[in-house]
Amino acid sequence: MKKKVLSAVLAATMVAGMMGNVVSVSAEEKYDLTLYSINTTDPDFDDWLANVEEATGLNINVIAAPTDSDTRQQKITTILSTGDSSVDIVEINDEMSAAFKNSGWLESLNDTVMTDDIIDQFAQGYIADMITDKDGNIIGVPGYSGYLAFWVNQEIMDEVGIESIDTKEDFMKYMEAVSKDGRYGYGGSWEKTYVFNELAQFVNMFGGDYFDWTKEENKEAVQFLHDLVANNETPIDEIADKYEQMNPKANDGKYGCWFMWGLGTDYAKADMLGDDKIHMAMVPDFSGNGERAIFTDSWSYVLNSASKNKDAAIKFLQYMADEGGMEASYKAFDRYPARKDVAEKVVPDTDPAKEMYSQYAEECNVQGRPMVAQTMEFISDMGTIFQSCMKDEITVDEFCEKAQEIVATYQ
Repeated sequence: MKKKVLSAVLAATMVAGMMGNVVSVSAEEKYDLTLYSINTTDPDFDDWLANVEEATGLNINVIAAPTDSDTRQQKITTILSTGDSSVDIVEINDEMSAAFKNSGWLESLNDTVMTDDIIDQFAQGYIADMITDKDGNIIGVPGYSGYLAFWVNQEIMDEVGIESIDTKEDFMKYMEAVSKDGRYGYGGSWEKTYVFNELAQFVNMFGGDYFDWTKEENKEAVQFLHDLVANNETPIDEIADKYEQMNPKANDGKYGCWFMWGLGTDYAKADMLGDDKIHMAMVPDFSGNGERAIFTDSWSYVLNSASKNKDAAIKFLQYMADEGGMEASYKAFDRYPARKDVAEKVVPDTDPAKEMYSQYAEECNVQGRPMVAQTMEFISDMGTIFQSCMKDEITVDEFCEKAQEIVATYQ
């Protein structure tokens, strides 16, 4: 069935009554709920929607979310904060979840969707960190699991004769062996709004706490990254790089290892994805206590508290949290199932991510990233002082002092 998918701008204009007779939308069609979706541009969206409607018996209206992230967040904030009941289900990212989860704008799903038997199959750290409010209410259904994976270039590893990077000492040996002639042991995406991911990752790897910069482990993590720059084992000019700039350099063999979200689509497009080329590896244990830290992110489906179609919305969310819904999302959008039991069933063994993602789920402390209500401001301020530290404009000690002040401002 061909569905009417309205852009957010068009929908808002029509609601305001400003379209006159230019656009005609049938008033007769009855919808059970309205979904505000980020996936409408995907070529398999219509097939996904047909699957969901057939499985749930729901007739679903869809509004396409803006592709620009700032505009999208503003639109969603307006919908939820004004009690707009025209949208029932919204897809939100971790940044929005941090901002919205304690606002009262989102319905608790503990008793209806995210029951104990279901919750047990998700990454517990992510559930607690990202989609549980201050009162213990779970307000979202994660749509997928996407690790900030550790990636290595196997060709470079073979060249320098290093078989694995399991400890901090292994990592340091690899840095020294790889870094020469314009090639670096480690590559990063250190633009000020992106470096947050890696900084938080290294803090966790050293056993620190991103919200407590008085801890010695936090200082050790920053000093470690600073030393990579000082030793020419990672390039200072990566402070301008987002993933769009980092990944081509990785494909070109400029980096021996790095952290990156997702399943390696950019590497596959460049014919560089594979066990003998670029691939995921286990996160090294830097703390020495046998614990390996990793982040996962997701877009989650949430229920607008102002919705007047909550029974239908809950039926939709139950399917999204169930095996059928996760399998449909995996097939349509390449979204790796957030439930480990479902991933084991529906992801074929031929999927190159399956083995490593399974190991991450079983062997790592999987968490959501440390975020606050004013997440983008927090991220940007931390990124700014991090770059200053890497450029030796401030010392590591001064960075930690400033970081603690930023935490106090936003937490």
